[in-house]
This record gives sequence, C-alpha cells and structure tokens, in this order.
Amino acid sequence: MCQAQTKQFNKIAGKTLAFLGAGNMGGALIQGIIGKRLIPAADIWAVDVRLARREYLKANYGINVTSDNKAAVDQADIIILAVKPQQLGSLLDEIRSVVDDTKLIISIAAGITLSYLQSRLGDNIRQIRGMPNMPALVGAGMTALCAGIKALPDDLQLAEDIFNCVGEVAIVKENLMDAVTGLSGSGPAYVMLVIEALTDAGVKLGLPPDIALKLTTQTVLGAVQLLKEKGLQPAQLRDMVASPGGTTIAGLFALDQGGLRAALIEAVEAATRRSKELGQ
Repeated sequence: MCQAQTKQFNKIAGKTLAFLGAGNMGGALIQGIIGKRLIPAADIWAVDVRLARREYLKANYGINVTSDNKAAVDQADIIILAVKPQQLGSLLDEIRSVVDDTKLIISIAAGITLSYLQSRLGDNIRQIRGMPNMPALVGAGMTALCAGIKALPDDLQLAEDIFNCVGEVAIVKENLMDAVTGLSGSGPAYVMLVIEALTDAGVKLGLPPDIALKLTTQTVLGAVQLLKEKGLQPAQLRDMVASPGGTTIAGLFALDQGGLRAALIEAVEAATRRSKELGQ
C-alpha cells in the first residue's frame, strides 16, 4: 500500500476520479493509483481522443474510458486536468457548465495559474495546482502542490494521497511553482544530458558503450541514494570523494572551468521564465 492509503485512506474512499487527458503523465498517475489500490478501477474515468489509447487503458487497468470530457466530469468528484497548457483553454470552456464547488479540480498543466483556472471555471471552484515530473512513470516522481483559495481543508490532503502513489510530494506557495517547474519539472532532462555526457566521456576513453552507460547510471543512482540516506549537504559528500591533489579534485576543477554550475543554474532560470510565459 502507498503512504496515502495508510495515512488518510478514509478521506479518499468512495471518491470518483476523472483524468481529462491520459497521455504519459495521466497514464503514470492511473498506473500508480491502481497499483497502490488507492481508488478502485471502477471509480476512475479517463478521457482521451485516441481510440487505441482508450482501449489500452481499459484493457490494462480496467478503468472507465471515454472521449467525452463533460461525461467524465459529470461522473467524478476529483478532476485532474492532464492536457498540455496550450490545450487547456478549450478544455475549460468545454467543461465549465458541469463544474461546480462539489468537485475538486487538480491541474498539472505547466505554467497555468490558479487565478487563470478560477477566471475560466468560476469564483467558487475548489482547485489544486500540481507539478509532477516524468520519473512518476516509474513511481519515483517529485510533485509540488499548492492550493487555491476556495480549496477545503481536506482537498490538499486528497491531492497528496494521489501523487504520493507515484513518488514524493512537496507543498509550496504558488509564487514558487514556476521555479518548481524549472527545477524538478524540467530537471530529469538536465540529468539525462549529464548522464549522456559522462557516458560519452567513458566511450571516448575506451570503455564499451554499454559498460560506460552502466557505470554512469549506477554512479548517479548511488550518489543520489547516498545523499538521501546520509542526511548531509551535497558539498559535504563531494568533499568526501575529493581528496587533496587527487583525481576527483582535478575533474571538479575542469567542470568549474567549463562553467557546468553556471550552465545548470541558467537552465533552471530559463525554464522558469518559460513557465511564466506559458501562464500568461
């Protein structure tokens, strides 16, 4: 069972859930919820325009599927908006007539503000804004959540229960959500680029590609696990590896000379700026 079940199962028991958009992230959430038995399959609806995708979700998870957004909303207590930001406006126009304050709206569209949702769906709408990231596909996601002004005391907990089934959750203020998008939302791509570069370095130095990738992947995984379990700051663990005059300090100096730290900071800032642009 996921943490959500053992902690607050009574709050979500009996709720029905609709996913408006069932692509990668919507599908990851459905997989996590079903796998952790948070909500029965019979109480979950998924909307997708693609017949093949609907058939896949029905066959693999036993949930209800439809191409009709309004019909799914009408059936649900909790609605997760899981479409691309560019598609959200037309979706909100479509469902506005069937949304009221008895339903909880959770949006995971990057850059879309709570005030925007309120302006399109009504002043009394209960809403949560979330930003999960792609490792949710393997149950190792990181999701940040913030609540709208009309959200009930239990609404944030309901959202936590859902996203805890695909990883970890942090609660932040909405003015930090664009920074969350730039850091953890886009962050897996930055990490993949680093892994690719380290692997290429190994191949350049003569390692077979598969061995180089294995060495890199396990090194990154082990470093992250060490960081989480030791409870130390990254700089402290870095210094444990970097002996004076040794190989690691030589490598770290080369990274500083190459501007890695500054480039990563600028990447997060650039993605944050783009998130704000999407919200406008």
